[in-house]
Amino acid sequence: MTSPVLSPAAVLPRPRGPLSRTISARLTGDADAVDSTLVSASLDAATDIATDDDVQISLFLLYASAYGSMPALDAELEWDPELIAIRTTLEAAFETRLRAAVPAPDLPEPTVDAVGRSLFALAEADDGPSLSRYMARKATRDQALEFFRQRSVYTLREADPHSWAIPRLHGRAKAALVEIQSDEYGGGRPDRVHAEIFAAAMRGAGLDDAYGAYFDAVPAITFASHNMMSMFGLNRRLVGAIVGHLAAFEMTSSIPNKFYGDGLRRLGFGEDVTDYFDEHVEADAVHEQIAARDLAGGLAEDRPDLLPDIMFGAAACLTVDGWVGAHMLEAWSRDETSLRQGATP
Repeated sequence: MTSPVLSPAAVLPRPRGPLSRTISARLTGDADAVDSTLVSASLDAATDIATDDDVQISLFLLYASAYGSMPALDAELEWDPELIAIRTTLEAAFETRLRAAVPAPDLPEPTVDAVGRSLFALAEADDGPSLSRYMARKATRDQALEFFRQRSVYTLREADPHSWAIPRLHGRAKAALVEIQSDEYGGGRPDRVHAEIFAAAMRGAGLDDAYGAYFDAVPAITFASHNMMSMFGLNRRLVGAIVGHLAAFEMTSSIPNKFYGDGLRRLGFGEDVTDYFDEHVEADAVHEQIAARDLAGGLAEDRPDLLPDIMFGAAACLTVDGWVGAHMLEAWSRDETSLRQGATP
């Protein structure tokens, strides 16, 4: 089995503005690179933080330092005070944007049953664009390959953002999250780690499975989806939000993955490509119950103060995933690429 490659030469995204340029330089060894005045200037220049290339690449680089997903980033700088201050400022602006844009769900009673029912109702009421149905019925082979490139930002590191919550939970919520994550990481079988199965699917589709191979082709909104998960996971005060996000993520996975698999088969891809999606049809049908009730519901029952953020995290997952799907479908409806214009695919 060939694992996703983490080579220093291949994984760093190119800067997309002055802020990401200075952060990239600092994280790769230029001690004098950081100019803190660029933070407010970049935020002021952003029409929409969620789709701003410079802001989202900057956040992604800062989070990547904590994940260790890019060996070229100096590990000694993970907790550099100046970089952490920049990250905190960018996070505050990004969180403000999300809380303003994400519809606030009604709060159920803080019980396992009520929270579980409310989360399922929230997922069922989601009327965002169905990327999976388009993939099943209409997508071209080139669009399917674009889909893989877009998804590679998160899925080659699948489950990692949610794992930050494990040491921050207790009792039944912690046990539920560990149960879900154990499956995500293959249940002790390295070849069945979901990120590894996705890497195999990319290779089967003729794509590069090196983490970062397609960063420069991927738009800011796709990075925003990953950055949102990282922000929720890395900030202890947002543990309710990362739990709610995972619940919604799992509850909207099983059926869409069936459609993705069906679409890939329609386009002539083999089992080596569809295996990842077929695996999630069954696994996530189980995970959605654990995530909604034992994890989210259990946490809300034990910590009612976290209920608003649990529901916010779930709604944010649906909203931002909807933005990503809409971006891709709108581009394809115009017979255009959903990738960045002029970027190497």
